[in-house]
Amino acid sequence: MTVYIKEQTKIIRGGLARSKFQETSEPIFLTSGFVYNKAEDAEAMFNEEIEGYQYTRYSNPTITTFEKRLAIIDGAEECFATATGMAAVYGAMMCQLKSGDHVVSARSLFGSCRQILKKIITNYGIEVTFIDGKNNAEWKNAIRKSTKVFFYETPSNPCLEIIDIKEVSKIAKQNNITTVVDNIFASPSLQKPSKLGADVVVYSGTKHIDGQGRVMGGAILSSKKFKEEKLKFFLRNTGSSISPFNAWVLLKGLETINLRVNAQSDNAFLIAQFLENHQQIEKVFYPYLKSFEQYDLAKLQQTKGGTVISFKIKGGKTEAYNLMNKLKIFEISNNLGDTKSLTIHPSTTTHRILEPKEKLEQNISDNLIRLSIGLEDPEDLIKDLDSSIQ
Repeated sequence: MTVYIKEQTKIIRGGLARSKFQETSEPIFLTSGFVYNKAEDAEAMFNEEIEGYQYTRYSNPTITTFEKRLAIIDGAEECFATATGMAAVYGAMMCQLKSGDHVVSARSLFGSCRQILKKIITNYGIEVTFIDGKNNAEWKNAIRKSTKVFFYETPSNPCLEIIDIKEVSKIAKQNNITTVVDNIFASPSLQKPSKLGADVVVYSGTKHIDGQGRVMGGAILSSKKFKEEKLKFFLRNTGSSISPFNAWVLLKGLETINLRVNAQSDNAFLIAQFLENHQQIEKVFYPYLKSFEQYDLAKLQQTKGGTVISFKIKGGKTEAYNLMNKLKIFEISNNLGDTKSLTIHPSTTTHRILEPKEKLEQNISDNLIRLSIGLEDPEDLIKDLDSSIQ
């Protein structure tokens, strides 16, 4: 059996499973169900006495290949693919929570993540405490006897707050708490929370894993024990499974994820430096700028600064909109991690549901703009921004 040592080789070869036809590209098993040679085999399959496939909502060969490859890249034991990133976030928490349990979450979150924690899971008698995730002491102080989960994004959306994965995971383990980390912004190319102590890692495959704006998908990475005892039953029976076609697209996306994300991050660093030195820009949020509040921690956890930049233009909403409307290469879209460069106004779109106090706590103001940097020539992107800033 071939042993793949280097990550780039694992990205191409990991989890590879060919059919009897020995195709070069991984096959798509575009089927809802599977057949059995005899009735006894069906019974044994449903009793999990033999290995195989019974229904694509449970598992599918194409989905399995994607799950195995992502787990290898991420450094986790197991993976469960989901229909979307939000299904991954919801499933990773709800598979282990019940009425009376308590969750501690960083307050700097994507709008839909905050809605899950604030307005959905609380309907089931689960309590949630929001804290400043950058402050390790607040994680400790928020713990109750009923605390079961720590949840956070790092870097956060949209102002890229960094949380100390190793230290927060240590606090969680000392108190028998499961840590769930949203690693969407960094991607498995730049940061591996599983190797820093996180118990569960969630992804939106729609972002860097696909990276070309084609399909929806998500993934939950965990230990084999967590998948078997918590995830499997919940996700199989609540129907958040990914389609085989989407899993195949994400599988092919993984083959180029390192090349894309590293090149996009290099572009982003150049653009962040340009913005920081522009007289019309009030503040730039980018983890690999030395002016960034958590620069040292970002350098410790991430191999590069990432593909996303947020910045505040001098002025307000009018100035922000004027800039965005003048852009010729950047397109206005709430997606990120795409090969095409995109921009969005968080206060009125992705984070519009936040209350004014919550926006203030997360540094989200009317003059804040988020950029997702693609693979275009950085000189062209800088010229586009320069000519659009008043």
